[in-house]
Amino acid sequence: MVTTARDLARVSAIADYGVLDEEPPPDLRGVVQLAATLCAVSAAVINIIDDRHQHQIAAIGFEPDVCAREDSMCAAVFERGELVVVSDARTDARFATNPFVTGEIATVRLYASSPLVTPEGVPIGTLCVFGDEPGDLSLTQQEALGILATQIVDVLELSRLSRSLRVTNDRLTQVASQLGHDLRNPLSAVAGFLELAIDDPDLEKAPFAVEVLTRAESATARVMAMVSGLVDFARSEGAAPHAETVELSGVVSSVIDDLAKPLADSGARVTVSSDARLVADPSLLAVLLQNLIANAIKFTAAGGTTPHIVVGVEELDDGWRIAVDDNGPGIAPADRVRVFGRSQRAGTGAVPGLGIGLSTCQRIARAHGGGIGIDDSPSGGTRVWVALPRTRGESRG
Repeated sequence: MVTTARDLARVSAIADYGVLDEEPPPDLRGVVQLAATLCAVSAAVINIIDDRHQHQIAAIGFEPDVCAREDSMCAAVFERGELVVVSDARTDARFATNPFVTGEIATVRLYASSPLVTPEGVPIGTLCVFGDEPGDLSLTQQEALGILATQIVDVLELSRLSRSLRVTNDRLTQVASQLGHDLRNPLSAVAGFLELAIDDPDLEKAPFAVEVLTRAESATARVMAMVSGLVDFARSEGAAPHAETVELSGVVSSVIDDLAKPLADSGARVTVSSDARLVADPSLLAVLLQNLIANAIKFTAAGGTTPHIVVGVEELDDGWRIAVDDNGPGIAPADRVRVFGRSQRAGTGAVPGLGIGLSTCQRIARAHGGGIGIDDSPSGGTRVWVALPRTRGESRG
C-alpha cells in the first residue's frame, strides 16, 4: 500500500514511463545482455518496483515475471540509491530468508544491483545481475553496472518524450492555451459578478453594489496572481516553484469563489474533509486545485448527477497527499495514464474543454518534486491525488 509521498511520486513516474502498460523499448534487452556479459553472469534483469509488485520488464537467462514486492530482493535496497554487491545472499540478513534465495522461487547466491533513478531523483527499480554460485564483482564491473543503470533511465526518458511530443507546438502557443484554459473559470466568475451588479434593480443601494464589486475585484486579483505564477512556471523550465506555507482550506475557498458560476449552474457542493498547512507555491496550487475541481464539476454534471466534490489532505511522513474526490462516472483504469497527456481527455467530446487541465496539474506536481495519479473514489466516482513531498531539510510538525 502506498504510504509516503515518495511512494506516490514513484507510482506516478512509473505510470508516465508506460513500461507496465506497453511493450518495453527493445533497447532495454540489449542493455540487460550487456550487463550480464560485462559482469560474467548468466542472468540479469531490469526490475520496476511500484507500491505492490516487482515487474521484471526485460531479462536475460530466464523469462521475466511479476512478483509481490515483499518477495523482491531489490525492494529491500533500491530506495537507498546505492550500488549493492553481495557475494553470497545466504549470509546477508537482508536476503537470507528471501524466497529467491531459499529455493522457493530461485537459488540466488551472487547478487548485485544498481538503482534506476529518474532525473527528479525518484528511484523506480534496479538493474540486477545474479548467479547461482557465490562470487564477486570487480570495481570495473561495478562501475559498468552503474553506467548501464543510468543508460536504462535515459532510454526510458527518451521513450517517454517521444510519446509526449507526438504533437509539437510552438512554446508560446502552448503557454497561451494553458493560460486560456486556466483563466476561463475565474473570468467567468468576474463576468457573473459584474452581471449581477448591472442587472440588480437596486444598484443604488451602495452596500450590495460594494459587496459585488469587491468580490469581482478579488477574483481579478487572483487571476493576476495565477497569470504571474503560470508565466513564471512556463519560463522557468524546471526551476523550483516559490514554495511557502499555505493552508489548504484557504486555497480551496478562493477556488470556490472563482468557480461560483459553474457551481451555481450545476448545484455542486465542494467540501474540505480535512485541512493542513503544507508547503507549496500558492498560485500554482490554486491553479492545480481549480483544474481538478472544475473537471469534477463538469464531468459529474455531464453524467446527470449533482456534483459533490470532497477535498482532503493526508499528512505523510515525508509530505502530504491531497485528494479530490467526486461522485461522477469515473475514469476507466485503461485511461488513467493517457488523460495526463496534452490535448487528451476522458469521456467524449460532449463535454467542452481543451484537454490540457490534467497535463498542467501533472507539470505543477512534478515541479514540486511530487506526482499525481487517479484512483477510484470512495463515493463511486474519480479520485485524483497529488503528492507533495516536504522540501529538503524541513521537519514534520
